[in-house]
Amino acid sequence: MAAVLAALYIVCHGLALVLLPGHAQAVSFSFLIGAPLLAALACLWRMLHSEARVGWLASSAGMLLWAGGMALNMYQEIGLGTPDATPGVSMLLYVLYGVPLTFAMAHPRYEPWYLVVIDGALALLLGYLFFVHTFSFATMSDAPEQGVNSLRLMFDIENLFIAAFALVRYLASEDASRRVFFRALAAFAWVYMGVAAYINHVATEASYGGLTDLIIDVPFLLLACLALRRGDAVAMDTRRRLALAVRAGSPLILPAALLVVSALMVEAHPHLAVVGFALATLGSGLRGVVMQVRAMERQDQLDVLTRVDALTGVANRRAFDQALQAEWSRARRSGQGMALLMVDIDYFKAFNDRFGHPLGDACLRAVATALSGCATRGSDVVARYGGEEFAVVVSGTTRDGAVALAETMRLAVERLRLATADPIGSVGVTISIGGAHVAQIASADPAALLAATDAALYAAKRAGRNRVVEGRLPEVQAQR
Repeated sequence: MAAVLAALYIVCHGLALVLLPGHAQAVSFSFLIGAPLLAALACLWRMLHSEARVGWLASSAGMLLWAGGMALNMYQEIGLGTPDATPGVSMLLYVLYGVPLTFAMAHPRYEPWYLVVIDGALALLLGYLFFVHTFSFATMSDAPEQGVNSLRLMFDIENLFIAAFALVRYLASEDASRRVFFRALAAFAWVYMGVAAYINHVATEASYGGLTDLIIDVPFLLLACLALRRGDAVAMDTRRRLALAVRAGSPLILPAALLVVSALMVEAHPHLAVVGFALATLGSGLRGVVMQVRAMERQDQLDVLTRVDALTGVANRRAFDQALQAEWSRARRSGQGMALLMVDIDYFKAFNDRFGHPLGDACLRAVATALSGCATRGSDVVARYGGEEFAVVVSGTTRDGAVALAETMRLAVERLRLATADPIGSVGVTISIGGAHVAQIASADPAALLAATDAALYAAKRAGRNRVVEGRLPEVQAQR
């Protein structure tokens, strides 16, 4: 339906030119202003129905700027009666229409507000350089032929820049909503570039009000049709490396645009060009630093996730293995003793069967909290060993100190009361602990300590549970 209406729009434009030759210029301007306005409205509508809101909003802003430029052309030629004059403000708006489109291509998804501020500042600077560059060759009311030729070069560079990067963003997009947006933007940009090249370099003598104006409608109506199209998130086999490279490089689009415009201004405004070069470099560098800090923070979070048990919040089995090996090696070098405690929640399977898994999870969390509250030294490590078992690595301790800590933990858990939906209201929990201490270490493998501790835990369970049993290591462990 949208395509039919777009074709009808062009047909009506052509008929109006043929049937109203005396008012052809005014009629054609109305259609030329209407086409980008329709595209702007379509982009706004799509923004409300898409996750790529920034892109569609930026496209709408670009279309409004272009329509403003055409409206100023209409005022100059019809309102002021100077058809041979090209207002500089109009040329500026035609150039500025690309700034929000460039921002949309440079803006990665899910960026924090401070990165959006940096991108916005670079986009504003780009707009200012366009402003200065435009009025280097034009005045508010007129642009001489030589100035128009210089501005045409800037139009060509801008149009090619937008078309190329929009196509790259489309080919590398993994997200469906952004892929749809960049497909629409790329289609519009390439058609617009072709139309602009024809108008600026071939039909240079054609004035508004002729049939040539019909092709100017095409890119805007195409964008409107693509924006109104629904259910077109076509799957693509995007190479992951390409997607990551484009995602990482997209923030460089705005600095790159600044560098290009600054290069164009070197002859006319050398000092401002230097400022443009410097701010493009500074903005890119600042953004890179912020992104690096965020990457480090995410890496820290991932490191924590790989070392912490998600349910209980204590160290997981992987972190326990690393801590045990590290403490074993340290104790072997220093000659100081260490201990290992293995903790098992008594009758946990029966507890789960009676009260359900939610209360079972609450029990695990409560026991983990109680054990961590007893292991107050920063060097001690409480870990979930597996299921309802916990392990505690106790560094630099004596045999009596390890036994005392184990007993403290047992009593702390014994005092726990867990609220239940059962008529009894609350239920207690107990633990069995097996521990082993080594004063001096000879081997590089803590397997003997693990075996002794595990044997002590089973001895505690066989002896009736809710108790601490100390295990013994082979004598070879007592000799250096």
